[in-house]
Parts: sequence; C-alpha cells; structure tokens
Amino acid sequence: MQSLSLPRRHLRGFTLIEVMITVAIIGILAAIALPSYRDYILRGQVVDATNGLAAMRANMERHFQDNRTYKTSGDFTTPCAVDESKRKVGNFTLSCKAGTPTDTTYVLLATGSGPTTDFVYTINEAGDRSTTGTGSSGWGTCTSAWVLKKGQSC
Repeated sequence: MQSLSLPRRHLRGFTLIEVMITVAIIGILAAIALPSYRDYILRGQVVDATNGLAAMRANMERHFQDNRTYKTSGDFTTPCAVDESKRKVGNFTLSCKAGTPTDTTYVLLATGSGPTTDFVYTINEAGDRSTTGTGSSGWGTCTSAWVLKKGQSC
C-alpha cells in the first residue's frame, strides 16, 4: 500500500514573537518621541504670545509719541480697551495689568489657554520682560526675560 503524502504548503507570515518585538520597538520609539514633539508644538505656540505683546507694545509706544500718554485719548483706544475676541492670539489672550495704563506706565500680559494654560508673559513700558506661571514640567519662570523653550534659564 502506498502512503498518501499531501504536498506541504510553505506557510509565509510572521510569528507571534516577531510581531511582539515590532510592537515593543514602536512603543519605545513613541515613548521617546512624543514628549519631544509636545515640547516642539508648545514652543511654536509660545511665539504667538511674544509676537502679540511686541505688536501691542508698538501700538502703545506709537500712541505715547503722539499724545504723551498711554491712556485712551482722542480717537485712540488703548489695545487693552479693545474687545477681548480681538485680543486673542493663538492660545493667548493679550491684556493690560489691572490699574494700567497710566499716563506714563503700562504692563501688558499674554495669558495662555488650552495647552499653554500655565503660561503668562509680561512686558512693560521700559521693555522689561518676565515669564511667570509656567507650571508645565521643565518650563521655568524668569523675572528678567521670556522663557521660550523647555529648560531655558534666565
């Protein structure tokens, strides 16, 4: 009697261990890359605050040159008195510190929302800059400069 031998099909595919190793490698790469990517995105959003404050400060200085006061006068309305929706720049809202502007001083604020909730940037009439409230991990505060990236010191 002759034994029947079925033709063997050569199976192609991945073994379970190969798939598990691939998933582990992808997981490790994602764990390394994701925090760096988040910081990169956050740095891009911080620029909205600094650019907005610089533009707002330029308007205040232009008004002071013409009128010798930072307060609202004539046809000029200080940027702080403009509707809040028009003072929104990216994830930041631009405003004036309570009690300013006066005739000779002002303090402008950029307060973060959303992913930048912990960030508050300020600048005054003398150009003094500060960063406060950056409770985000690794982002510092500084009383003499704007913190623009994680790990930056004054």
